[in-house]
Amino acid sequence: YIVQECRKAPPPIISSTSTSSLLAEAVSERPAKRQRKGGGQETSSESKSRILADIESLGNLGTSSSSSSSTTPHNIVGAAAGSLASVGAEAMLGVCLSSRRNMCIHEEVSTFDNRNKVDAMCRNMTAPFVREKGGGDLCKYYEGYSKHNSDAQLRGIYSIHDMMQLGQDRGWCPYYMARYMINRSNVVIYNYQYMLDPKISGMVSREIEKESIVVFDEAHNIDNVCIEALSVMLNSRIMRRSSENVRDLEKKLEKMEKTDAKRLVNEYKALVEGLGIGSENGANGGMLSAAPVLSDDILREAIPGNIRRGKHFLMYLRTLIEYLKTRLEAKDVSIAYPAHFIEDLRKASRIVEPRAMRFCYSRLNSLLKTLEITDLDRFTPIQLVANFCTLLATYTEGFRVLMQPHDERTPQISDPKLQLCCVDASIAIRPVFERFRNVIITSGTLSPLEFYTKILQFTPKVSESLTMQLSRKCILPILLTKGSDQMPVSSRYEMRNDASCIKNYGQLLVDLCANVPDGIVCFFTSYEYMEMVVSSWDKSDIINKILAHKLVFVETKDVVETSTALECFKKACDCGRGGVFFSIARGKVSEGIDFNNHYGRCVVMFGIPYQYTKSRELQLRTHFLETKYSVPQKDFVTFDALRQTSQCVGRVIRSKTDYGIMVFADARYGKYDKIKKLPPWIVAYLDNNHRDLSTDRAVSVCKQFLRDMGQPRSLKDEIGVTMYDRKQTEAYLRKHGYSTTYGGGFGANAKEEKASS
Repeated sequence: YIVQECRKAPPPIISSTSTSSLLAEAVSERPAKRQRKGGGQETSSESKSRILADIESLGNLGTSSSSSSSTTPHNIVGAAAGSLASVGAEAMLGVCLSSRRNMCIHEEVSTFDNRNKVDAMCRNMTAPFVREKGGGDLCKYYEGYSKHNSDAQLRGIYSIHDMMQLGQDRGWCPYYMARYMINRSNVVIYNYQYMLDPKISGMVSREIEKESIVVFDEAHNIDNVCIEALSVMLNSRIMRRSSENVRDLEKKLEKMEKTDAKRLVNEYKALVEGLGIGSENGANGGMLSAAPVLSDDILREAIPGNIRRGKHFLMYLRTLIEYLKTRLEAKDVSIAYPAHFIEDLRKASRIVEPRAMRFCYSRLNSLLKTLEITDLDRFTPIQLVANFCTLLATYTEGFRVLMQPHDERTPQISDPKLQLCCVDASIAIRPVFERFRNVIITSGTLSPLEFYTKILQFTPKVSESLTMQLSRKCILPILLTKGSDQMPVSSRYEMRNDASCIKNYGQLLVDLCANVPDGIVCFFTSYEYMEMVVSSWDKSDIINKILAHKLVFVETKDVVETSTALECFKKACDCGRGGVFFSIARGKVSEGIDFNNHYGRCVVMFGIPYQYTKSRELQLRTHFLETKYSVPQKDFVTFDALRQTSQCVGRVIRSKTDYGIMVFADARYGKYDKIKKLPPWIVAYLDNNHRDLSTDRAVSVCKQFLRDMGQPRSLKDEIGVTMYDRKQTEAYLRKHGYSTTYGGGFGANAKEEKASS
């Protein structure tokens, strides 16, 4: 945590939700006093469509294009909005922001699922130069927003669904209305990229007050988000399409020189005067992203003279593209520092002064705006090249240029990739720490805390690991190290094909299915490992033994199949048949679906989900951490695997009244370096007698635990442990200097005064 005392009145709260926590159980509903039109219970088909849309959103995260980075998880955002509403925060203004695709209500545009298509159609209807010309097919919702945005007197908490319903009722665009309300709200909830990715934060978060409180929730993967925000990958297809983009822009530029030369002259004058190119926040029909750099000094510089004219800039880009194409023709793996790469570029091309590369992205945005380009998705390749060049020329530390002629796992297939790899996660988050006085980083699996301070390079004002207050031991962690035949079990490379290990895993699952009611969730380390194990189980008749007790459902790489499997799994648990869900660590389900209550009475982690350790990108990052911050490679790889494990097993316990079993099925979990990296709230309930169990002993322990949890229990048992009664609450408030008349929630005092009068 970083917490500092504010000198001003209570500031806005900016909450960045995790990119991975995408699939919450359901969107929290608003209080009954503000009913939606056409309300009612969600049908099965609507629920399935909602889950499918969220899984698709998850699949679009983590790429280097700015449009995909702005995908916001509806459900976790909706749940946060519902939580605000439930504590009586109606006197506040809270808004949620997501991408155009998730918030669009236009009758035609909203029918498309492809985010690039939605963005392009939206720009065709809302771009300033399109509206100035008049005529055509303008968006009636954006026009309604433009006329009445300053008249919007909103109060209350608005989830994404609420904003869309408000847009339907008043004829306003919910996306641009949410953008407009960001600087007028008490609470804003959106995705990490809106704060960490400079291309997006430069548009969305630029005007947020420095006194705001920034909360990164579910931040266990925040370092990976920072790395992805500043990394770019180029391949042969992108370079080929970049050349096509340059030819198209040259044609459009030549046409404008004949028809509207004045517009080009005005652009040139603006560049000479050093006006902030790309500084528009886009709230009024803006279409372009901000520069992908973080240095204020660079952003204040004027565009160099050799790329101010559009014709000269396109020639400059063409030279860069041709050089990058030659680098992709290399037959050997190479790694270079940015300074060395730029020096090779200078020697091999006509570019004498590479300084202009730092302004490629801003200059390209200016040219696209001048040429009145609306279908920006066509020009994504040239934007990637400009992004690559800008980052390459801006940062000398914390980046590496990696050239791979083929994937290390398929050396026989030519697939050249040129990657600008960010290896220092602190670069992306440092401006947030420097700009805002109050930043809170929190997660239930943020462990160990000191590891995050190292890789993010900050010194916390407050660092605290809070204990979980439970009135009973409702969590049962088990370290299963061997089967009933006393043979060790593990997913390590040397043992993953071992017949006895696979058989012991299968027998463990059969015994658990026979004794654990309702839902069981199993996590494997990869799709390949899951396919191999399940195939072996099928041949040895283990699958049929499982089906005798529960139905089996599998997560696949297809989002439609996965959403259908989730829906059917929950139906099987609801009707009493029970189900087993096979999932993947680091997959879509492991980071977002809550298997609360009877949907997840037991979770089994088959193996330790290590990253592919021969990945060159991972090797670059671990080498940097070891040489720069003295973080050994083994420690980081283990830390990363254990935080993924914690996310998987954490799916099973979602409230204080819930209970569940966590089975860590790998002999390596018993080692001290693994246990110490698990979250304290798990280790606290890990009995010393449960750290080296065989299959039969583990099943016996589970049966006893389930008998204990099945005993009748009243909420009165929670008072004094997990809940306070009125007297205890008043005593706590008096102890900490608060008024005992405060009833909870924003504006509660005002409500009490009104009620008493």
